[in-house]
Amino acid sequence: MTTSQLGPFNLEKVFGAMNQISERMIRAATALEAAGVPYAVIGGNAVANWVSRVDDALVRFTKDVDLLMRLEDLDAAEAALAPVGFHRRKTLGITAFHDGTGGKFADAIHIILAGQKVRPQYLLPAPDVDERERGNDYFVLTLDALVRMKLTSNRDHDRTHIRDLIAAGLIDETWTTRVPPELVERMQYCLDTPDG
Repeated sequence: MTTSQLGPFNLEKVFGAMNQISERMIRAATALEAAGVPYAVIGGNAVANWVSRVDDALVRFTKDVDLLMRLEDLDAAEAALAPVGFHRRKTLGITAFHDGTGGKFADAIHIILAGQKVRPQYLLPAPDVDERERGNDYFVLTLDALVRMKLTSNRDHDRTHIRDLIAAGLIDETWTTRVPPELVERMQYCLDTPDG
C-alpha cells in the first residue's frame, strides 16, 4: 500500500466547504422562489435540517445538494438559476445545475423528479413538491415524505440518515404504522439496528 504525503488538518477548509454548500443551496432556493418555481430540499441536507431542530450535535455534514422538482418546471428553473450562475446539464441520466461554467458534478445541484421513480427498481416514486414546509432559508421536504424517500432508496447512507432521525427522537416505533406497507420492514430494521 502506498501513502501520499498529507498536509495538516485544516478546520478552516472544512468550514469553508460547509459554507459553500449552504451558500449554493440558499442561492438556488432564493432564485427559484423569486421565479415562483416550486422545489424542496431533499437528501442529506433535508435530514440535517430536521435533525438540527432537535440537536445540533447530531447534524451530519452532507456535500450533495439535492432538490425535488417537477419535470414540467425544469425549463423555468433553468431560466431562474442561470442569472445566479447555475448551468443545466444532464450527466448519466441525472439533471443537474452546475455552479459556474466549469463547475463539477460533485458541486452541482442534483435534481430528483417529483412523482417519478429515481430508479426503476425502487418500490415507490418520489413524492410531489407539495409535500414540503418552510425551513429557515429554504423549503424542505416534510418529515414523512423524507422518511419515505430514504427508506425507498435504502442505501447505506440512507439507513444512516434514518438512524440519525431516530437518534434525534424524530422517529420511533410508531413509524412502522406511518410508512407505506412495503417500507415497514426497512423501517423496523433501522429501529432494530440503531448502531448500524
